[in-house]
Amino acid sequence: MPQLTVALDMMGGDYGPSITVPAAAQALLLLPELNLLLFGLEDELAPWLSRFQLDCHPRVQVQFCSQQVGNDHKAAYALRHLTDSSMRNALDALASGRASACVSSGNTGALMAMAIKTLSTLPGVDRPALITRLPQVGGGYALLLDVGANISCSAHHLVQFALMGEQAAQHTLDIAQPRIALLNVGAEASKGNEAVREAGLRLAELSGLHYSGYIEGNELFSGRADVIVCDGFVGNVALKTSEGVAKLLLGQRIKSGFLSKILTFWLKKRLSHLNPDQYNGASLIGLRASVVKSHGSAGSPAFLNAILQAISEIEHDLPASIAHRFDTAPQDSHAR
Repeated sequence: MPQLTVALDMMGGDYGPSITVPAAAQALLLLPELNLLLFGLEDELAPWLSRFQLDCHPRVQVQFCSQQVGNDHKAAYALRHLTDSSMRNALDALASGRASACVSSGNTGALMAMAIKTLSTLPGVDRPALITRLPQVGGGYALLLDVGANISCSAHHLVQFALMGEQAAQHTLDIAQPRIALLNVGAEASKGNEAVREAGLRLAELSGLHYSGYIEGNELFSGRADVIVCDGFVGNVALKTSEGVAKLLLGQRIKSGFLSKILTFWLKKRLSHLNPDQYNGASLIGLRASVVKSHGSAGSPAFLNAILQAISEIEHDLPASIAHRFDTAPQDSHAR
């Protein structure tokens, strides 16, 4: 693998450097060719860098910033006023070519607004979408998008998400012909809102796309689809609900006693693939470079997985693949 560089917003999420620094240190241990650009507030970041000996690491560059994007900051405010934040500086490093990908667990709205401002979308892409992996019953993963970047979407946007998801599945999941499905409230053609029904008709008309119709919420983990498309409101609710159920199951204790302890251990091992930390990292695809959004409450193992997700996208050059797909895809005659 050639040398690669990832920019990290060290201040994002609920816990900041106490989570991001250990994850960065682990990533450097795992990947000798990895270089990191770290951005954060000096008072909070410097002690953690010293603790993990990253302040003098040969493959680490640190840039201290004067601002931080908070979870309560509006996207428009962050875009206009927080230009020296760790998030903005990490994205600027990506836009300038100093880094090949960026990872942040900060404010989703601010991240999207800043990413569009600094990177812009690929030609033919109206809106970037957040895409994440879901574990499947038979093993492997399916991709779900959008999971929060776009609360309301037209049929045209859903079609674009399907094309982007197809490329992500081909290049990051190694699925030659991904099965594309629309998340809906039923399998019948008459079900769903106008945008979903219209998107279904348009996807069925696209040659070269394996569109398999509607999929319901109880089939998200069934293995019936490789790419599941929806608007950001529906996708975020579905994702958070599934994460909550997974944590409920993994946190269960079955009474007391030796046999119960063995059963609890077996259950957690059997369901370990449902642990959200293992598939943390929602990519903001449709931009000219790779941006990965880590869950705000993620721990260090989960933030590490987000870094590894970014590296995978660098290796597969996902933005270039999406750009090529939009260049060669038949024009959507219904687009407006």
